Amino acid sequence: MTFTIGRRALAASAAALALPGLARAQAATQMAIATGTTGGVYYPLGGALANYLSRDIPGMSATVEVTGGSVANLQLLGANRVGMVISQVDAAVDAVRGNDRFRGRPVPVRAIAVLYTNRMQVVTVASTGITKMADLKGKRISTGAPGSATEVMALRLIEAAGLDRDKDFRARERLSPAESTNAIKDGKLDAYFFVSGYPTSAITDLGASPGVQLVLIDHHEYIPKIVEKYGPVYFPEEIPAGAYPGQRTANKQMSVANIVGVRQDMADDLVTKILNVMWGHRADWAQVHSAARDFKLEGQKTAAAGVPWHPAAETFWKGHGATLA
Repeated sequence: MTFTIGRRALAASAAALALPGLARAQAATQMAIATGTTGGVYYPLGGALANYLSRDIPGMSATVEVTGGSVANLQLLGANRVGMVISQVDAAVDAVRGNDRFRGRPVPVRAIAVLYTNRMQVVTVASTGITKMADLKGKRISTGAPGSATEVMALRLIEAAGLDRDKDFRARERLSPAESTNAIKDGKLDAYFFVSGYPTSAITDLGASPGVQLVLIDHHEYIPKIVEKYGPVYFPEEIPAGAYPGQRTANKQMSVANIVGVRQDMADDLVTKILNVMWGHRADWAQVHSAARDFKLEGQKTAAAGVPWHPAAETFWKGHGATLA
């Protein structure tokens, strides 16, 4: 199988016009993994996975792409510019169906693994006086980096809370989590949305800042309304008290699963090799970030994946005893 890779291989791609055979050979040994911002969880997990794949699959050189997040990742996959993505399920469902940001451009993404749960985290500090979603009205907020699933999920939550994304805020920025944390520290932002596993470095940084009392806003009561409109990809969970410095109470929030996805035309043998490496390194992966502890056999469910399985992945997981149903 051939696929175009990320920025590091643009020269090889250009050479395809003159040396198509050579270009195919190069593409077959390289793969870019689209991840997310450096302040999130996708990036360190993707970097570790790239190392495992490069080390354990003969002839493969895997690299990571820093991106805005799930939406951007899936758009890159649709354009055949990366070979693998980490994505939230809601964005992947939109991509397959050609909805929202993918209108008219559906992406043939297929799940190969369900990883861990992503938590919607509505982040502020006590000095703002914000204690509930309604308090965000008139405030300066960030709904996440452009091209991120954070932005998609944040706008759905804002809508369900009865707020207008364009009229009800003093300012609505589109910042990365690290940029948002810095903006709150500098007094330029009141709250931000970020969807990730926990703990995530940007929120930890904010909570650990001197003179700051971290607050995570509960929003679980809006989940039924969101599910009614967008489908059953969201569910309630809690981030326990103490998950972040200064976090005094459990945060009742909305969650969504994450998947590793590839194009439907990826060769079966390559999918199997990738999964053998991922599964074989699951303990190592959990040392990179605690979110990877939830990469378990019982998590490999069709409903959790949201999009169709790649046939080789379905065979792999069934062979390891997963029921998938």
